[in-house]
Amino acid sequence: MTKSVLCAVDISNGDLDVHVLKTAATLADQENAQLDVVTVLPDFGESWVSGFFQSDFHDKAIEDAHTKLVEMCIATLGADRNKKIRHVIATGTAYQEILKTAEGAGSDLIVIGAHKPDLKDYLLGPNAARVVRHSNVSVYVVR
Repeated sequence: MTKSVLCAVDISNGDLDVHVLKTAATLADQENAQLDVVTVLPDFGESWVSGFFQSDFHDKAIEDAHTKLVEMCIATLGADRNKKIRHVIATGTAYQEILKTAEGAGSDLIVIGAHKPDLKDYLLGPNAARVVRHSNVSVYVVR
């Protein structure tokens, strides 16, 4: 029995992950499970790149990402369903943060999208493949 579903979306993809969110909500609703939705921002603070940004850039980016994530959930699932969703903004490497969020939330299932791979994905491995490979819980990959 699934008690918690974690849906990973990339808010920078526009509407590309809407079907991923709908699928996750359907799976959560079937099991009467908690739905958590996570998006991951790159961590600019740990590299030489951080010197090019204002000191409050990261905080503003988190606020903006949270707003966009909530808007995506409302537009896709409706305001009533959105009230029951936990919105998570993580910072770092996408697949690592997704796995960390799943563990912290006690998720039984991770729902993630797999987009058409580029040649570089075959060499480096896409985030979805890394989540599947390293996850301790079931992963539902939406094409």
